[in-house]
Amino acid sequence: MVRLVFVDVDGTLVGREGVPPCVWPEVEALKALGVRFALVTGRPGRGEALLLARRLAPTGLHVYESGAVVLALEEDPHEPPARPFHVEALPEEAAREAVRLARRLALPLEGYTADGGFFVEGDSPLLEAHQRLLGVEAEGADLLRLSSPLVRLQVLAEGEAPVERLLEALPPGLQAHVAESPKMPGVRFVSLTKEGVSKLSAARLVAEAYGLPLSECAMVGDGENDLELLRAVGVGIAMGNAPPSVKRAAQRVVAPVEACGLAEALRLLRG
Repeated sequence: MVRLVFVDVDGTLVGREGVPPCVWPEVEALKALGVRFALVTGRPGRGEALLLARRLAPTGLHVYESGAVVLALEEDPHEPPARPFHVEALPEEAAREAVRLARRLALPLEGYTADGGFFVEGDSPLLEAHQRLLGVEAEGADLLRLSSPLVRLQVLAEGEAPVERLLEALPPGLQAHVAESPKMPGVRFVSLTKEGVSKLSAARLVAEAYGLPLSECAMVGDGENDLELLRAVGVGIAMGNAPPSVKRAAQRVVAPVEACGLAEALRLLRG
């Protein structure tokens, strides 16, 4: 019996028009059986992603920033509504090198800090579009002069942008996760975290906090950054809009996000 379900956001829970309404009854049906849910996303724990976590599981742990941040949601009025459970900051010098590299390559760059800050360099239309997608307004800043440690850097790229050159020259101590969103087709989101930090590493922490092995967990995802976790859990389910590599890694493949694929996956888990 699956006791905890990890759910990716973009391309899994959220499609071009948001969350398909068919998803929520299936979420509630599994919750009625005692199954927990946890969001696992590259997004920051603010804006739409935080609202989705509250709808999915209003108390409990959720993974943000590609695994660099785990937040605990609280309903206790004496506690903050969302508090850090686990944070992995970027190595300072490696982060500085990555910022300089992105600048040399003229790649639109975002920075996310340990205290929930969201910062951008430049005025690219991609950066503006991403803020609208997230439902969070970023602050323009020099990413080399922030007062709080960075937990994640992210480059947004489309077309012939030199992403491969960025990945080839990535400083030691960092690792890259590449994802896409149906709300911004044709754009690659290249997320940089501390080496060893991933959706899998954070999901393992969440499962352990609940006293569960990953073999009693399921994951539903659609991106290359979901591969490790899909392989590690007891039941890995890929969305129909996932690339072939992700589908091959999963035990089951369901319909695309817009065709109620997540609802189908949750019905499968109910048996």
